[in-house]
Amino acid sequence: MKHDKVTVTSPAALWEEINRLTEDGELRRLSGAFARFVASLGPVAPPVLLAATVLSELEGNGHSCLQVADLADDPATLLGWSAEQWQSLASSVAPLPKNAKAWAAQFNACEEVWKVGEFDYGEPLVFDGERLYLRRYWRDETLVAASIRARAANTRPVDQEAVREWLDLLFATGSTGRSAEKPDWQKLACAVALRGSVAIITGGPGTGKTYTVARLLALLFATAPSAAQQRIALAAPTGKAAARLKQSIDKALTDLAARVGAKLPLVELLERMGPARTLHSLLGARPDSRAFAHHAGNPLDVDVLIVDEASMVHLEMMASLLDALPPGATLVLLGDKDQLASVEAGAVLGDLCHDAQAGGYTAETAEYVLGACGEELPPEFIGTANALAQQTVMLRHSRRFGGPIGQLALAVNAGDAARAEAVLRAGDPAVRWIENARQHEVVELGLTGYTPYLELLGVGPGSGPAGAHEDGVHEEWVRQVLQRFESFRILCAVREGEWGVGGLNTAIEGSLESAGLLRRGGEWYAGRPVMVTRNDYGTGVFNGDIGLTMPDPARPGSLRVYFLEGDKVRSVLATRLRSVETAYAMTVHKSQGSEFRHTVLVLPEDRNAILTRELVYTGITRASGQFTLVSPAGPVLAEAVARRTHRTSGLRHLIEREGLGGSGW
Repeated sequence: MKHDKVTVTSPAALWEEINRLTEDGELRRLSGAFARFVASLGPVAPPVLLAATVLSELEGNGHSCLQVADLADDPATLLGWSAEQWQSLASSVAPLPKNAKAWAAQFNACEEVWKVGEFDYGEPLVFDGERLYLRRYWRDETLVAASIRARAANTRPVDQEAVREWLDLLFATGSTGRSAEKPDWQKLACAVALRGSVAIITGGPGTGKTYTVARLLALLFATAPSAAQQRIALAAPTGKAAARLKQSIDKALTDLAARVGAKLPLVELLERMGPARTLHSLLGARPDSRAFAHHAGNPLDVDVLIVDEASMVHLEMMASLLDALPPGATLVLLGDKDQLASVEAGAVLGDLCHDAQAGGYTAETAEYVLGACGEELPPEFIGTANALAQQTVMLRHSRRFGGPIGQLALAVNAGDAARAEAVLRAGDPAVRWIENARQHEVVELGLTGYTPYLELLGVGPGSGPAGAHEDGVHEEWVRQVLQRFESFRILCAVREGEWGVGGLNTAIEGSLESAGLLRRGGEWYAGRPVMVTRNDYGTGVFNGDIGLTMPDPARPGSLRVYFLEGDKVRSVLATRLRSVETAYAMTVHKSQGSEFRHTVLVLPEDRNAILTRELVYTGITRASGQFTLVSPAGPVLAEAVARRTHRTSGLRHLIEREGLGGSGW
C-alpha cells in the first residue's frame, strides 16, 4: 500500500527543547534517547519524532500505547503536564498535524513505522490505524489478546448433575464464609471456571476469592478423570502475596477436608500441591535477561494454574505467562479490578474484566449455571457480551469489610467524596482522619506503631543456652518480631518530599533513634526495615520483598535480613543485599498484596496526577483493623477520589476486534 510522502525537515528545534525539558527534570532521558534512536534509522519527520518522545514518556507512566485521537486532542493531560509545558514542546515542531487524520498520515508515510497488515521489516514503532506502539508492547498485547480469546472460546463439556452434587457438598449450609446472598457468586464462580480453560474471579477484600478458589480446586480434584496425576501450581507477583495465597488455600482445604471426610480425599490434594511461587520463579527467571526458561517451546508442567493478585501483573509478564502455559491447562486469575494497576506498563486485569460489574452473561451461560450449581442469574446480569464475560465472575459480598473501613472503601470506589468524608468524620475508632496535618504527626504515628517490634527486638530471643537458636527458639523470636512489624505500616502516595517515602523514612528513623529504640552505626543496623528494589536471583529475593535487619546468631557482630513468607522465615546476610531501601514508609503501589492491622495513608500537600481514586482505595483496603488518613490542608482527598486512573491500552480492542462466530467477539 502506498502512502503520501511527508516532507522531512530538520528536527534541531525539537532536540533543543527535549534537552531543556530533560535537564529540568520534566522529561525522562530515555524518552529523548528513544526519539534520537528512531531518527538515526533514516529520515523521520519531526512530528513522528515528537510522537515517539511522547510514546516513550507514556510508557514510563504505565500506558502501553498512544491513541492518535489523544495526541490530536489533549496530549498535555495525557502526560500529566500543564498546557504551557506541552505547548513549549509542540512549538518546536510547528506546524503540528491538525487532527487525528493528519497525524495518521504522518505515521503512514514514515518508513520507521510498521503499519499493521503491511510487510513487516521490524520497524521500532507500530501503527494499527488508531494507536501508536513500541513494538514490544504491540507484540505483548497481541499475544495476550490471542491467548485469552482462544481460551475463552474453549469451553468443555461438563456433567452438570455431578458438578451440582459436589458444589452442594462443598458449599453446604453452615460452612465457614458461606454466603446467604442470591445468587451465591462464589458457588457460581466455581461452576463457570470448571467449564473453560480460563476464568477470572474478581472482587474486593473480604469477598472470598481464595475461599472460592480452594473449593474450585476441590471441585477440579473431584471431577478430573485422573485426579492423582493432576498438576496444580499456585503463583503471585510477589513472595509475600504467594505465601498468603498458599496459607489461605491450605487453611480452607484443611477445614473443608475435616467436613467432607472420606467423600473426597482432600488431604491427598494438600500433600501433592507444592508451595506458591512468584511468577518470576515459576517461569524460571534468568539473571540479566528478560527471557524466561519456560515459554511456548518449553511450556510449564501444569494442568491448573492459580494466579493471585492479578491486578499487579503487568503486560509483559502476562504475555510471558500465557506464552508458557500449555493450551490444555486451566488458568484462573484472582484479583481486585479496582485496585491500582501494575507499576509497569499495562492494566491487564482491569482490561480483561472491565465490565464485570454488569455481568453480561448470555442466556446459554445462565442456563448452564442453573444446571451446574442451582443458582439463578438475575435478569439485570443477562445481556450481550463477549466470550470472556462468560468466564468472568465478580464476587460482590465482603465479609471482612462490613464496618467503617469497608464503608469508606465503597464510598471511595464509587467516587463519592462526600460520603467518604462523612465516614472519616463519624468518630469510629477504626477510622481516623488527621486533617491539616504536619509531618511531625505522621512521625508520632510511626513512633507509636513501630515501638512494639523494636521493643521485642531489644529484648532478644531469651536467655536460653548457647545454640538455642538451633532448636527453633531464635526462629520463633524472629517470627514474632516480623509479625509485630507487619501489623503496622505507613503508606505514601509519592516518593519524594516532606510527605513522600524519602522524607518520612528519614524523619521516622531519626525519631526512633532519639527515643532510644534503635542505634544507627552506619547504613545497616539492627531493626532497620528494608525493601528490595531489584530482583536478585543469587540471593532469592525479589523486587518488593520487605525484611527486617537483625543480629546473626551464628556470626556475632554480623547482621542478617529476615523475610516472613506466611509462617516461614528465611534470611540473607545484609552485606549480600545491594539494592534495598529503608522501609518505615513505602508507596501504596509497593503495598499491594499486603495487609496490615493498622494502615496509615499519607496524602501529599500538592496536587499530583498520581493521586487517584484507585490509589486511595488500595491504601484503605490494606487495613484489616484500623485505618488512618493523613492529609495536609486543601481538598486533596476529594480531588483524588474524583480522578480515575486511565491507562491507554489496545488490549480490549484487540480481544473484541476479531470475531469468533456466535461468541460475540
